[in-house]
Amino acid sequence: MTWFQNYDPFGFWPLSTLMAALPIITLFVALIMFKKSVWVSASIGLIVAAVIALFILKMPLPLMILSAADGFFFGFLEIAWIIICTIFTYNIAVETGQFKVMKESIASVSSDQRIQVILIAFCFGAFLEGACGGGAPVAIAGSFLIGMGFKPIHAAVVCLLANTAPVAWGAVGSPIRILTAVTDIPEYYFSATIGRILPIFSFFLPIIIMLIITNRKQTKEVLPALLFTGAMFGGMQFFWSNYVETGLVDIVSGLFALVMLVIFLKFWSPKNISVAGNEHSDIIAFKHSTIKVMKAWSPFILISIFIFIWSIPWIHKLLSFENLKVEIPLLNLGVVRMPPIVNEAVHEKAIINLNFLSLSGTAVFVGAIMSAMILGISLKRSVSIFEKTIKDLIPSILAISLMVSLGFVTRYAGLDAILGLSLTRTGFLFPLFGTLLGWVGVGLSGTDGGSNALFGNLQKMTAEQLGINPVLMGSANSAGGVMGKMISPQSIVVSSAATGTQGMEGIIFKKLFKYSILFAFLVGLVVMMYAYVFPDAIPVFIK
Repeated sequence: MTWFQNYDPFGFWPLSTLMAALPIITLFVALIMFKKSVWVSASIGLIVAAVIALFILKMPLPLMILSAADGFFFGFLEIAWIIICTIFTYNIAVETGQFKVMKESIASVSSDQRIQVILIAFCFGAFLEGACGGGAPVAIAGSFLIGMGFKPIHAAVVCLLANTAPVAWGAVGSPIRILTAVTDIPEYYFSATIGRILPIFSFFLPIIIMLIITNRKQTKEVLPALLFTGAMFGGMQFFWSNYVETGLVDIVSGLFALVMLVIFLKFWSPKNISVAGNEHSDIIAFKHSTIKVMKAWSPFILISIFIFIWSIPWIHKLLSFENLKVEIPLLNLGVVRMPPIVNEAVHEKAIINLNFLSLSGTAVFVGAIMSAMILGISLKRSVSIFEKTIKDLIPSILAISLMVSLGFVTRYAGLDAILGLSLTRTGFLFPLFGTLLGWVGVGLSGTDGGSNALFGNLQKMTAEQLGINPVLMGSANSAGGVMGKMISPQSIVVSSAATGTQGMEGIIFKKLFKYSILFAFLVGLVVMMYAYVFPDAIPVFIK
């Protein structure tokens, strides 16, 4: 069974574009206006997408059902599994009382929660994004901030906002490698170019985070630390992406900024010690022995180590068993992407990875089990904690899986491609709208890599037709895309699960949407400056 995607079913592209946007519009109307739960909103959006795929785009029923099922299982294996294991780790730390020691050890660096949020969400979160990406940075940092006493809604918003500028190099540079795969342009060119766009935003990101959770007065009180951290992170991000390599940009930048901030705090501290929300901190700055601190931090240290180990290419290959990668009957190679989305007709692959061992979530699970052993929790008690974790997360697991299911139906039906093509009709303004195309792609797929796979080649082809550097527009897709990460439905569900804000997803979306679209436009303006004012500042790839 073979089905060819149709990118203008009405023969009038504005109407076709409106149709393609209808499932996402429906999703957010249900979520925000009617305040339905995420899994209900995702279900409604999925039904709308299915109806459009079947009756307007004429997608065969078996292919539509299989694409929805593929997305559902992918959502559980690749995203929900990470969340389950991360919250399991957090529950182990709480069960053993180690969180108290962890909070006190952080307070010994700085008892000011404004500083703590930068250490955890910005620096440590960037390290986690570089190591494995996915939902791990938001889930781990979010659960950690909750344990530190942050307001749940603040923890969710902060972690989503912090998980933007590092995303282009997430999972050891996967999004950039995907760009290379679809464009045949070496990864150095993309890494270096993105490294000349995003560090600008990395520099200001700590300030923006602080303004959102506090106010101007409280932000001004810690401004030296915010500027210093942003400069250290952004500076290393620029240096490593342009002069070293692609895979370790976030890992090195996050750790470097964290260490430098700790050193900075030896010589400077804010005059007034406070927490987010104008409350005084109730966390005691207590000096514990190094061994006790290391033991308390062992759950998060171990899962970070195992996440990094799992991401090393040769180890990941060793853990992967090809016979557990199953081609989905009918769907695999059954959907054909057509020009101008691709150079020539391409049969879409549909392969599901059933190898639990190679998943990032499994790395977190192994670290959690080892930490339980170190902290003296019996196997029986560990199983009990794990069972309770799953039970508590059932609504979130369902929401994540249904949300990704919607994304897969959108992708296989070609609705995402229709939206993308509409933004390529902008001529001189294409550098701006091409950047927004990346933003749309991440908003739909939930990942920068997914957006690059979807629109990377389209960006290259359109740029060449308009006489714009294709390296710049491929990079713009990724750099603009990261600003859509904070409002992608999958990311919001992950943050709500980690911070216990289920049912508040609409509030989180409304808080972040204006920042997301503003930052995407600002990235677009930077890209336009590079395209028309400083074209020589971007490397040119010549075959």
